[in-house]
Amino acid sequence: MNLSRTTPPEGTVRDWLDARAASGGVAVVLPGTDREVSWCALRDGAQAFAAQLTAIGCDKSESVAIVAPNSVESLLAFFGALYGGFRATMINLAAGRDAIAYALDHSEARFGYVHAECQTLFDAANGANVVPVPLNGQATAQLHEIMPDDDALLMYTSGTTGRPKGVVHSHSSLLAGGWTTAVAHDLGPQDRGFCVLPVYHINGLCVTVMGSLVSGGSFAIVPKFSATRFWPQADEAEITWFSVVPTIISHLLHGDTEPGLACRDRIRFGRSASSALAVETQSSFENRFGIPIVETMGLTETAAQILSNPLPPGIRKIGSPGIAYGCEVTIQDGSGLSLPTGTEGEIVVRGPNVMRGYLKNPEATADAFRDGWLRTGDLAQMDAEGYVFVTGRLKELIIKGGENIAPREVDEALYTHPDVVEAAAFARSCARYGETIEAAVRVRDGSGLTSAALLSICQERLGAFKTPDTVHFLDELPKGPSGKIQRLKLASLIETH
Repeated sequence: MNLSRTTPPEGTVRDWLDARAASGGVAVVLPGTDREVSWCALRDGAQAFAAQLTAIGCDKSESVAIVAPNSVESLLAFFGALYGGFRATMINLAAGRDAIAYALDHSEARFGYVHAECQTLFDAANGANVVPVPLNGQATAQLHEIMPDDDALLMYTSGTTGRPKGVVHSHSSLLAGGWTTAVAHDLGPQDRGFCVLPVYHINGLCVTVMGSLVSGGSFAIVPKFSATRFWPQADEAEITWFSVVPTIISHLLHGDTEPGLACRDRIRFGRSASSALAVETQSSFENRFGIPIVETMGLTETAAQILSNPLPPGIRKIGSPGIAYGCEVTIQDGSGLSLPTGTEGEIVVRGPNVMRGYLKNPEATADAFRDGWLRTGDLAQMDAEGYVFVTGRLKELIIKGGENIAPREVDEALYTHPDVVEAAAFARSCARYGETIEAAVRVRDGSGLTSAALLSICQERLGAFKTPDTVHFLDELPKGPSGKIQRLKLASLIETH
């Protein structure tokens, strides 16, 4: 199957894997191991896992939990679930025990793949009794027939309510997500991406993995990002592009490691997404390394990318995530009317990469769409050339290092201590992560509760990444007329407190 620059991919992920296997070539390389996996081997492994799941009675479109770090095994499990006609349910390993337990239960997964490194975490969260299925089993089964509009992916994303929402994508929208990346960045069989972001995140999965599948290229994958190993790994794997978040760009910029001349010449561009990239960081990175950074924007609900700056020598507007590729993006007011150039409103999108909806949540799905347009919750202006400039967010999400964190998740952890009367987490601007987490609490009179005790609770329930840097103790949290805590006032209030 060949990539069209004007129409989204047809068929299913099974079709595209079969086509890549027939064409041959390398799919995945693993820096530091001398190991390569061909598209044929990846397809064969996926086919075998699909047969195992089918043989033990996994129903078509049923959720299959995948609890694994970046690895060949996670790719085999992901593609195997899709190949068999199941809904690959990617479990966010950084979400914390409670969120993982919720995802396993809410998805109604009966079966899953659990990587050996994740066994302890899985055991702690597996209240729903998901049965692990190994990748190395032997089974023969007639696979389910699948269609492009069948379920393919379930990925949980934080919402302002604190309850993760399960975003459902079809084979069609998942392929379209890879296609928008391939078209915007002119990817082809000669290109090799670098997957340092987790594949349980929509950026790593759709941009690098699916982008390589539909373009016929390949990608290198490592368990996680390392500032000291990034350039040596990129050089060894002979990558031509990479997709990261602003935090990683900042780490590389301030690191001591330099790419070699051959590595610099080979890399066509780096790609930044998931949160706004500071103008100074982008300029300094390009000046130091001589590698252009293309700022983009995407959502879990759109299988990643909706906007991208063009590649050089196209016009890149620093401070903008660019223009729409493969979908339609406009700015609307609160009633759904499109706004003129330069007027602030909400970014809305429609196209083949948009999700089917939120699993078992018709109310949230209905709220997300208006007249066929997906509402992103982001405020922006669009200029005369179609470039979008983000000005703020309607939502209260904290975006730390490109990861969305619902403040209420933190609130609820704090509220588990009986002395906490009021609690609210909020974002604080941070040069390293874009935003970091702080929280404010009011405790009962006479309580001897300490910040350290509350941080320990958060660490245990949420994991280190979602734990606030600081917990402030206030006599009263600001509230509106209805008594609702005014979260957005906390950062400025505490600066002068």
